[in-house]
Amino acid sequence: MKKVITLAIAAALLPATAALAQVPAQKKSGIESKDYQWNKMEGKKAEALHLKGDPKAGEESYEVCGGCHLPNGAGRDDGTFPQLAGQHATVLLKQMADIVEGLRDNPTMYPFAKEALKDPQELANTAAYIQTLCIPTDHGKYEGPDAAQQIAKGKELYEKQCKECHGMHGEGNAEKFYPVIAGQHYKYLLRQMTEIRDGKRRNANPDMVKVIKPYTNDQLVAISAYQASLSMPGKMCAAKPAAKGGKKK
Repeated sequence: MKKVITLAIAAALLPATAALAQVPAQKKSGIESKDYQWNKMEGKKAEALHLKGDPKAGEESYEVCGGCHLPNGAGRDDGTFPQLAGQHATVLLKQMADIVEGLRDNPTMYPFAKEALKDPQELANTAAYIQTLCIPTDHGKYEGPDAAQQIAKGKELYEKQCKECHGMHGEGNAEKFYPVIAGQHYKYLLRQMTEIRDGKRRNANPDMVKVIKPYTNDQLVAISAYQASLSMPGKMCAAKPAAKGGKKK
Protein backbone atom coordinates (compact mmCIF):
# COMPACT_ATOMS: atom_id res chain seq x y z
CA MET A 1 0.00 0.00 0.00
CA LYS A 2 2.94 2.31 0.64
CA LYS A 3 3.69 2.29 -3.09
CA VAL A 4 0.21 3.70 -3.75
CA ILE A 5 0.73 6.51 -1.25
CA THR A 6 4.16 7.19 -2.72
CA LEU A 7 2.55 7.43 -6.16
CA ALA A 8 0.05 9.94 -4.86
CA ILE A 9 2.75 12.16 -3.38
CA ALA A 10 4.81 11.96 -6.55
CA ALA A 11 1.84 12.86 -8.75
CA ALA A 12 1.07 15.86 -6.57
CA LEU A 13 4.62 17.15 -7.03
CA LEU A 14 4.80 16.60 -10.78
CA PRO A 15 4.30 19.59 -13.10
CA ALA A 16 1.13 19.44 -15.17
CA THR A 17 2.93 18.42 -18.36
CA ALA A 18 4.66 15.52 -16.64
CA ALA A 19 1.44 14.31 -15.07
CA LEU A 20 -0.29 14.36 -18.44
CA ALA A 21 2.58 12.41 -19.95
CA GLN A 22 1.59 9.43 -17.79
CA VAL A 23 -1.75 9.17 -19.57
CA PRO A 24 -1.65 6.86 -22.62
CA ALA A 25 -2.96 7.87 -26.00
CA GLN A 26 -6.60 7.09 -26.53
CA LYS A 27 -6.76 3.51 -27.77
CA LYS A 28 -10.51 3.27 -28.03
CA SER A 29 -12.99 5.75 -29.39
CA GLY A 30 -15.80 4.88 -27.00
CA ILE A 31 -19.19 6.12 -28.12
CA GLU A 32 -17.76 7.07 -31.49
CA SER A 33 -17.12 3.41 -32.32
CA LYS A 34 -19.74 1.09 -33.77
CA ASP A 35 -18.27 -1.73 -31.67
CA TYR A 36 -18.54 0.16 -28.39
CA GLN A 37 -20.25 -1.84 -25.64
CA TRP A 38 -21.04 0.48 -22.78
CA ASN A 39 -21.41 -2.11 -20.02
CA LYS A 40 -18.96 -4.76 -21.20
CA MET A 41 -17.02 -6.05 -18.20
CA GLU A 42 -14.00 -8.27 -18.70
CA GLY A 43 -10.48 -8.79 -17.44
CA LYS A 44 -9.45 -7.35 -14.09
CA LYS A 45 -12.53 -5.14 -13.72
CA ALA A 46 -14.77 -8.18 -14.10
CA GLU A 47 -12.63 -10.04 -11.59
CA ALA A 48 -12.91 -7.18 -9.07
CA LEU A 49 -16.70 -7.17 -9.41
CA HIS A 50 -16.89 -10.82 -8.34
CA LEU A 51 -14.49 -10.55 -5.41
CA LYS A 52 -15.68 -9.96 -1.85
CA GLY A 53 -14.14 -6.75 -0.64
CA ASP A 54 -12.65 -6.29 2.83
CA PRO A 55 -13.65 -2.86 4.19
CA LYS A 56 -10.88 -2.86 6.82
CA ALA A 57 -8.21 -3.42 4.19
CA GLY A 58 -9.97 -0.94 1.93
CA GLU A 59 -9.72 1.81 4.54
CA GLU A 60 -5.97 1.90 4.08
CA SER A 61 -6.10 1.83 0.29
CA TYR A 62 -8.73 4.61 0.32
CA GLU A 63 -6.22 7.02 1.93
CA VAL A 64 -4.88 7.97 -1.47
CA CYS A 65 -8.43 8.68 -2.70
CA GLY A 66 -9.16 10.97 0.24
CA GLY A 67 -6.72 13.57 -1.01
CA CYS A 68 -9.20 14.62 -3.70
CA HIS A 69 -12.50 13.06 -2.66
CA LEU A 70 -11.89 13.87 1.05
CA PRO A 71 -11.54 11.29 3.83
CA ASN A 72 -15.32 11.10 4.28
CA GLY A 73 -15.95 10.60 0.55
CA ALA A 74 -17.85 13.88 0.28
CA GLY A 75 -16.01 15.16 -2.78
CA ARG A 76 -15.97 18.91 -3.43
CA ASP A 77 -18.98 21.10 -3.99
CA ASP A 78 -17.18 23.14 -6.68
CA GLY A 79 -17.71 20.20 -9.02
CA THR A 80 -14.06 19.18 -9.41
CA PHE A 81 -14.43 15.85 -7.59
CA PRO A 82 -17.67 13.88 -7.11
CA GLN A 83 -19.05 12.57 -3.86
CA LEU A 84 -18.20 8.86 -3.58
CA ALA A 85 -20.04 8.09 -0.36
CA GLY A 86 -23.37 6.53 -1.26
CA GLN A 87 -22.34 5.54 -4.79
CA HIS A 88 -22.76 1.95 -6.05
CA ALA A 89 -19.56 -0.11 -5.85
CA THR A 90 -20.19 -1.41 -9.37
CA VAL A 91 -20.23 2.15 -10.71
CA LEU A 92 -16.99 3.05 -8.90
CA LEU A 93 -15.24 -0.05 -10.26
CA LYS A 94 -16.47 0.49 -13.82
CA GLN A 95 -15.45 4.14 -13.97
CA MET A 96 -11.93 3.47 -12.69
CA ALA A 97 -11.54 0.65 -15.18
CA ASP A 98 -12.77 2.84 -18.05
CA ILE A 99 -10.19 5.50 -17.15
CA VAL A 100 -7.36 2.96 -17.21
CA GLU A 101 -8.56 1.41 -20.47
CA GLY A 102 -8.67 4.74 -22.28
CA LEU A 103 -12.44 5.00 -22.47
CA ARG A 104 -12.82 7.94 -20.10
CA ASP A 105 -10.45 10.89 -20.14
CA ASN A 106 -9.32 11.87 -16.65
CA PRO A 107 -5.58 12.69 -16.47
CA THR A 108 -5.75 13.48 -12.74
CA MET A 109 -7.32 10.16 -11.83
CA TYR A 110 -5.40 7.96 -14.27
CA PRO A 111 -2.21 7.26 -12.23
CA PHE A 112 -4.24 6.22 -9.17
CA ALA A 113 -6.76 4.12 -11.09
CA LYS A 114 -3.96 2.39 -12.99
CA GLU A 115 -2.21 1.46 -9.75
CA ALA A 116 -5.46 0.25 -8.16
CA LEU A 117 -6.36 -1.98 -11.11
CA LYS A 118 -3.09 -3.89 -10.80
CA ASP A 119 -4.69 -5.73 -7.89
CA PRO A 120 -8.41 -6.51 -8.35
CA GLN A 121 -8.70 -7.52 -4.68
CA GLU A 122 -7.39 -4.15 -3.52
CA LEU A 123 -9.83 -2.43 -5.84
CA ALA A 124 -12.69 -4.51 -4.42
CA ASN A 125 -11.51 -3.69 -0.89
CA THR A 126 -11.49 0.05 -1.62
CA ALA A 127 -14.99 -0.07 -3.08
CA ALA A 128 -16.18 -2.08 -0.08
CA TYR A 129 -14.79 0.53 2.31
CA ILE A 130 -16.48 3.36 0.44
CA GLN A 131 -19.77 1.51 0.94
CA THR A 132 -19.31 1.82 4.71
CA LEU A 133 -19.08 5.62 4.62
CA CYS A 134 -22.11 7.51 5.79
CA ILE A 135 -23.63 9.98 3.35
CA PRO A 136 -22.82 13.63 4.16
CA THR A 137 -25.85 15.74 4.99
CA ASP A 138 -24.46 18.70 3.06
CA HIS A 139 -23.44 18.84 -0.60
CA GLY A 140 -23.27 21.36 -3.42
CA LYS A 141 -26.70 22.52 -4.55
CA TYR A 142 -28.04 25.06 -7.02
CA GLU A 143 -28.12 28.33 -5.11
CA GLY A 144 -29.58 30.79 -7.61
CA PRO A 145 -32.47 33.05 -6.57
CA ASP A 146 -34.70 31.02 -8.90
CA ALA A 147 -33.85 27.69 -7.23
CA ALA A 148 -37.48 26.71 -6.60
CA GLN A 149 -38.42 27.32 -10.24
CA GLN A 150 -35.36 25.49 -11.57
CA ILE A 151 -35.96 22.48 -9.33
CA ALA A 152 -39.62 22.31 -10.37
CA LYS A 153 -38.69 22.48 -14.07
CA GLY A 154 -35.92 19.92 -13.56
CA LYS A 155 -38.30 17.54 -11.80
CA GLU A 156 -40.64 17.59 -14.77
CA LEU A 157 -37.83 16.88 -17.22
CA TYR A 158 -36.31 14.20 -14.99
CA GLU A 159 -39.53 12.28 -14.54
CA LYS A 160 -40.17 12.39 -18.27
CA GLN A 161 -36.89 10.87 -19.48
CA CYS A 162 -34.40 10.13 -16.69
CA LYS A 163 -36.24 8.06 -14.10
CA GLU A 164 -36.45 4.97 -16.31
CA CYS A 165 -32.73 4.34 -15.81
CA HIS A 166 -31.78 6.36 -12.73
CA GLY A 167 -34.91 5.57 -10.74
CA MET A 168 -37.74 7.67 -9.43
CA HIS A 169 -35.58 9.05 -6.64
CA GLY A 170 -32.23 9.13 -8.44
CA GLU A 171 -31.09 5.90 -6.78
CA GLY A 172 -29.58 4.40 -9.94
CA ASN A 173 -29.16 0.67 -10.53
CA ALA A 174 -26.10 -1.18 -9.27
CA GLU A 175 -26.58 -4.22 -11.52
CA LYS A 176 -26.81 -2.11 -14.67
CA PHE A 177 -24.01 0.30 -13.63
CA TYR A 178 -26.40 3.26 -13.53
CA PRO A 179 -25.02 5.69 -10.93
CA VAL A 180 -26.77 7.22 -7.97
CA ILE A 181 -27.30 10.84 -9.00
CA ALA A 182 -29.52 11.93 -6.14
CA GLY A 183 -27.62 14.29 -3.86
CA GLN A 184 -24.53 14.53 -6.05
CA HIS A 185 -22.90 17.96 -6.26
CA TYR A 186 -24.83 20.26 -8.59
CA LYS A 187 -21.76 21.58 -10.42
CA TYR A 188 -20.41 18.07 -10.97
CA LEU A 189 -23.74 16.86 -12.36
CA LEU A 190 -23.98 19.85 -14.68
CA ARG A 191 -20.42 19.37 -15.93
CA GLN A 192 -20.87 15.68 -16.62
CA MET A 193 -24.20 16.04 -18.41
CA THR A 194 -22.81 18.86 -20.53
CA GLU A 195 -19.83 16.72 -21.50
CA ILE A 196 -22.08 13.78 -22.33
CA ARG A 197 -24.33 15.97 -24.49
CA ASP A 198 -21.33 17.51 -26.28
CA GLY A 199 -19.63 14.15 -26.95
CA LYS A 200 -16.72 14.74 -24.55
CA ARG A 201 -17.54 11.88 -22.17
CA ARG A 202 -16.43 8.97 -24.33
CA ASN A 203 -17.60 6.20 -21.99
CA ALA A 204 -21.16 7.53 -21.81
CA ASN A 205 -24.15 5.24 -22.19
CA PRO A 206 -25.29 5.61 -25.83
CA ASP A 207 -28.92 5.56 -24.70
CA MET A 208 -28.28 8.55 -22.44
CA VAL A 209 -26.50 10.39 -25.23
CA LYS A 210 -29.60 10.10 -27.41
CA VAL A 211 -31.83 11.43 -24.63
CA ILE A 212 -29.63 14.31 -23.57
CA LYS A 213 -28.44 15.45 -27.01
CA PRO A 214 -31.38 17.87 -27.65
CA TYR A 215 -31.24 19.49 -24.20
CA THR A 216 -30.37 23.18 -23.95
CA ASN A 217 -27.98 24.60 -21.37
CA ASP A 218 -30.93 25.93 -19.39
CA GLN A 219 -32.56 22.50 -19.31
CA LEU A 220 -29.35 20.89 -18.07
CA VAL A 221 -29.14 23.47 -15.30
CA ALA A 222 -32.70 22.65 -14.24
CA ILE A 223 -32.19 18.87 -14.25
CA SER A 224 -28.92 19.20 -12.33
CA ALA A 225 -30.60 21.47 -9.79
CA TYR A 226 -33.36 18.92 -9.26
CA GLN A 227 -31.01 15.94 -8.94
CA ALA A 228 -28.83 17.79 -6.44
CA SER A 229 -31.93 18.63 -4.38
CA LEU A 230 -32.63 14.93 -3.77
CA SER A 231 -31.14 12.86 -0.96
CA MET A 232 -28.88 9.92 -1.67
CA PRO A 233 -30.35 6.60 -0.48
CA GLY A 234 -28.47 5.00 2.40
CA LYS A 235 -27.17 5.77 5.86
CA MET A 236 -26.88 9.51 6.39
CA CYS A 237 -24.15 10.95 8.60
CA ALA A 238 -25.21 12.28 11.98
CA ALA A 239 -26.25 15.92 11.88
CA LYS A 240 -23.64 18.34 13.11
CA PRO A 241 -24.34 19.55 16.67
CA ALA A 242 -25.64 23.08 16.96
CA ALA A 243 -23.00 25.66 17.75
CA LYS A 244 -22.78 26.50 21.43
CA GLY A 245 -22.97 30.01 22.77
CA GLY A 246 -24.35 32.91 20.83
CA LYS A 247 -25.44 36.34 21.81
CA LYS A 248 -27.17 36.68 25.13
CA LYS A 249 -30.50 38.35 25.16
